[in-house]
Amino acid sequence: MPLPEKTASSRIRSFIRRQGRLTTGQQFALDNHWNTYCLDPKAECDFTALFGRNAPLIVEIGFGNGESLAKMAAANPDTDYIGIEVHKPGVGHLMMLLDQQALSNVRIYCHDAIEILEQKIPDNSLAGVHLFFPDPWPKKKHHKRRIVSLSFVELLAKKLTSEGYFHAATDWQNYAQAMLKVLSAENILTNTSATGDYCLRPEYRPLTKFEQRGIRLGHGVWDLIFKKA
Repeated sequence: MPLPEKTASSRIRSFIRRQGRLTTGQQFALDNHWNTYCLDPKAECDFTALFGRNAPLIVEIGFGNGESLAKMAAANPDTDYIGIEVHKPGVGHLMMLLDQQALSNVRIYCHDAIEILEQKIPDNSLAGVHLFFPDPWPKKKHHKRRIVSLSFVELLAKKLTSEGYFHAATDWQNYAQAMLKVLSAENILTNTSATGDYCLRPEYRPLTKFEQRGIRLGHGVWDLIFKKA
């Protein structure tokens, strides 16, 4: 008898919703800017019509407090960004930054990233996908929760344009090694590293305060950039 297909509700998720405490500013942004910046995960969306132009589209998965995403959007006004984050304090913080800086090239999904990629992002439409400092799930028994898996790489390949790229960064060496192994296992995407492993941080990825502190303490950071042929 064939095994039943794994549904979205039964799929092992790479995140746990930890909402945390909202600041006054974050709550204000959620209450007043949600309809401006946040997209309904149940509704269909034409991103060209949404942004009013045909521009490169980049998805960032798990943008945290949104500071890096806001910096990239401000530095690259000719590129459009979709940020995906499940934690509302981070969503509220990013909306604060977008409103303060009058940035119009970012929209947000407060939802499961895999479901958004599968159901809302057209195939062959993304110039890039960013995954910066995802939860490393360091305990071996939790490694199955890590987002970078073969099925995830296959999904990326469907959604990226020709020459589109996937850029991951982590400060956990074990996770970097695991991602490199998964990404290199098939010829779906090609490693852009000249040494066949990791890349130097490109200028477009801002240094976070947490990362700067880690560098001062001698901690490593590993960037992986793979492209679709």
